[in-house]
Amino acid sequence: MTITEREYVQEAAATKARILSEALPYIQQFTSKTIVVKYGGAAMKDSTLKDQVIRDVVFMSCVGIRPILVHGGGPEINTWLDKLGIEPQFKNGLRVTDADTMDVVEMVLVGRVNKEIVSLINQAGGSAAGLCGKDGNLIKARPADAEGVGFVGEVTSVNTSVLEALVKAGHIPVVSSVAADETGQAYNINADTVAGELAAALGAEKLILLTDTAGILKDYKDRSTLIPRLDIQEARGLIEDGIVSGGMIPKVNCCVRSLAQGVRAAHILDGREPHSLLLEIFTDAGIGTMIVASGFTAQDGGMKR
Repeated sequence: MTITEREYVQEAAATKARILSEALPYIQQFTSKTIVVKYGGAAMKDSTLKDQVIRDVVFMSCVGIRPILVHGGGPEINTWLDKLGIEPQFKNGLRVTDADTMDVVEMVLVGRVNKEIVSLINQAGGSAAGLCGKDGNLIKARPADAEGVGFVGEVTSVNTSVLEALVKAGHIPVVSSVAADETGQAYNINADTVAGELAAALGAEKLILLTDTAGILKDYKDRSTLIPRLDIQEARGLIEDGIVSGGMIPKVNCCVRSLAQGVRAAHILDGREPHSLLLEIFTDAGIGTMIVASGFTAQDGGMKR
């Protein structure tokens, strides 16, 4: 090994040591705390990113954090609808879900996507348990307040006992966003909404939404305008001013709703960035946008993130 190569190896080792040292206080702070992660977007489609997210979740579990993974699966639903000759339809951003489409949604989310994620977590050394809103009466649903969208649902109640039992036993719950009403009718629910409601019901330390954007940007075309931290009032102001618009509005509202119900912090970050979960949770600067309740300061947790 040449001197240059040796210096490179030493520098790389020193960098890893600094990262581990920086992570230590966060590991200590979040041990035994619940973190709900909504997993979707490109991170579900790209095999390399998928492996990294799974490893990040297993890492969180191994250092004593209690992760709960909530997922959607829109692209795979579309693939199977196409195979069955059913044309996907959307209205005001919601998937129009008639009876045939609901059958496909449930088959894909509960039967395929959920079990694939469970298998990947198990292969990575974790212990995952897959379920949907129907299991253990985890989530009760009702029709969404929108006309002409079929079996699109909203969350009416959450029973956390099954999740708490799984987490206590050392498992990583993996939840698909399908639930039923009192009659047993299945509903397709937005995965961000499910993640937010679960985080609130569990009194989670954090809600993390993995997206295909860097976070909240002052200028959506300029990644350098990322807003790293803001509170509920500031988030609402960005919506009113039109800085937060389009598909980012429901995500920010989801975060605000969870914070108002007791979640300590909500994060929106880019799932396309390698190991974005670890960078957001275990580093001082983070990588995405962190939203906190009004009056929550860095001193409350002792650290920026």
